[in-house]
Amino acid sequence: MVSKRLQKGRKLPTLSDVARRAEVSTATVSRYLKSDDSIKPALRERVSRAIAELDYVPHGAARALASRRSHTIGAIIPALDNHIFAVAAQSMQHHLDPAGYTLLLTNTDYDPERELNQLRSMIQRGLDGVLLIGQQHTASVYELLAQQRIPYLNAWVFDPRSDHPTLGFDNAEGARRVTRYLLDLGHRHIAMIAGQQHGNDRAAQRVQGVREALAERDLSLPAKLFREVPYTIAAARRAYFDLHQTAPEVTAVICGNDILAMGVLFECQRLGVEVPRDLSITGYDDIDIVGDMTPALTTVHVPARTIGRRAAESLLQQVNGEPIAQPIRLDADLVVRDSCGPPRKTA
Repeated sequence: MVSKRLQKGRKLPTLSDVARRAEVSTATVSRYLKSDDSIKPALRERVSRAIAELDYVPHGAARALASRRSHTIGAIIPALDNHIFAVAAQSMQHHLDPAGYTLLLTNTDYDPERELNQLRSMIQRGLDGVLLIGQQHTASVYELLAQQRIPYLNAWVFDPRSDHPTLGFDNAEGARRVTRYLLDLGHRHIAMIAGQQHGNDRAAQRVQGVREALAERDLSLPAKLFREVPYTIAAARRAYFDLHQTAPEVTAVICGNDILAMGVLFECQRLGVEVPRDLSITGYDDIDIVGDMTPALTTVHVPARTIGRRAAESLLQQVNGEPIAQPIRLDADLVVRDSCGPPRKTA
């Protein structure tokens, strides 16, 4: 079903409402919207504040929203340089094209305020629906979507208890699977290099999954064996170099995504650490390149293309007033390759 929040939209604010809130004339508001440089800074600040407080959408875009015929779907993603999001966006556009819809894409760099500002900008240009990543969004984002009656999906997560429509998989379960696999190989000294968890519920859920699987075997993930870094190869290399120096007993490293795993593998090659004889490495996402690396990476397959297709289908259904099944659950399967083996023999 369409989220109940979308059915509770308030009366859309008008240009006159903005003028009253800012205590200026409607002509001044119109000049502000046309980027008239003659407006005094103090007046500009008052109008800007009033627009933000009312979540006002300029009239042309408001007409498009009312008719649901802007033929634009938005996707606000955390990072444009993350291959897995690019794959989903490409799939989404491919399935929007036949319906005559364009995909408007932007990224947040995991900044919640930037996400809100980008959503406002998208709405001003006309927006029929929007894809968000994860569930950690400010209350203002959800309020704005409800007020403007814009269909949305939270992707990359599956949460049957959520008040919001979700499309994705269980991030924690994928991490539990890869951890249990290493444990079954005999590893007991397992470290993790995770992505930064602030503003990223997917990263936090993957850390949670690793901890839960270790706890099942009466093991833990102490601070000594845990690193939290940005999603870059360079950051992962530095993290593993530090682990190699401070925790030589580690025989396996679980990485929060494939980019981090690639960084660990490159650093192992520099240090002369043989994978998987000396160290087992796992990733998460299954981006295209990791199956062709040497050694090929053991990872968790994220169905990014399917997410893009299902997101396009679901949002178009909502735009057309059709009910949708919620939540939508996809599988994230463990893909076993060459980067893992039994732990090395120690004296």
